[in-house]
Amino acid sequence: MRAGMMTREYPPEVYGGAGVHVTELTRFLRKLDDVEVDVHCMGAPRSEENVYVHGVDPELADANGAIKTLSTGLRMADAATGLDVVHSHTWYAGLGGHLTGRLYGIPHIATAHSLEPHRPWKREQLGGGYDVSSWSERNAMEYADGVIAVSAGMKDAILNAYPAIAEDKVHVILNGIDTELWTPQQTFTDESYLTSVGVNPDRPIAAFVGRITRQKGVEHLIKAAMDFDEDVQLVLCAGAPDTPEIAARTEALVEELRATRDGVFWIKDHLPPEQIKEIYTAADVFVCPSIYEPLGIVNLEAMACETAVVASGVGGIPEVVADGETGTLVHYDENDAVTFEKDLAEAVNAMVADRDRAARFGVAGRQRAVDQFSWETIAQQTADLYRSLI
Repeated sequence: MRAGMMTREYPPEVYGGAGVHVTELTRFLRKLDDVEVDVHCMGAPRSEENVYVHGVDPELADANGAIKTLSTGLRMADAATGLDVVHSHTWYAGLGGHLTGRLYGIPHIATAHSLEPHRPWKREQLGGGYDVSSWSERNAMEYADGVIAVSAGMKDAILNAYPAIAEDKVHVILNGIDTELWTPQQTFTDESYLTSVGVNPDRPIAAFVGRITRQKGVEHLIKAAMDFDEDVQLVLCAGAPDTPEIAARTEALVEELRATRDGVFWIKDHLPPEQIKEIYTAADVFVCPSIYEPLGIVNLEAMACETAVVASGVGGIPEVVADGETGTLVHYDENDAVTFEKDLAEAVNAMVADRDRAARFGVAGRQRAVDQFSWETIAQQTADLYRSLI
């Protein structure tokens, strides 16, 4: 069976959870004896075998970003020959997957990593392109032969956003984690990244890793940090802002926070896994303040590094973080951000105040990641779904 994976992101150009998902799913599918995978992606040329890169139509170089993206979908569909099944990820590749299925008479599976109707703030970034991306996603989802939801919460969200989709067409296959890659690291060694930026190993650490976007709740976290206990350090590994406006707001909030306390480290660079693993492992608590999150791979990464988690109880996060066992869930109400921020601070303070409990949560978190979020299992479930639709 030859599957075609259609995606915007693929190594070395991976920016978020969807890119991590595609990378790992492809790698583990290729380990199965009877599955071959072609990857059709965007960006710079790749040298990897069976990976094909598609660029924007040169005639559309000055077009709206969403229109340029759709042009890559046309090129993907034209090139994706010899497949038994096509699998698209996010609206960026949805048109390519849809057209490939139609053009060659093969099943199209679409994985929902997030949903445009539930991210209205994307209009700030895309303008009128948001309506185009929303159309592309709806078209891909409603006409797909099968839809994969990365959590049970995501399945409910899909059926809510797109009631035309039959419930039995939506299959829950959890997002995953490579627990051989994401493991606890030695921290504060001679080669320590945290030492190089000045983090104090003798003080508690709260850490965040993610993009600067409304979805990830970075602004809520910085405001919550105003109420962190005095000794708590914040390692904010956050870059790639969605818009200049959110970048400016984040800059102002960090400056305000630094005026009230020390131990605030804002890392804007995209770090390699070894340095991210040190941040996860060194942290007493990983904080995930997302206001929208279909699953939340970063929580799994932190848990696999034996770190307790404080996270908002939205989307698929409660399926990852076991409240009172691997971390603490904080209720999010979009109409009461102040309470959310205060509760985040209280949960962080409680976690760092009882380091024995935090350590127990960390050990339990790694075990949960190993037991329930294996990529081997996810790849097999995905291949089984492919076969059921061929």
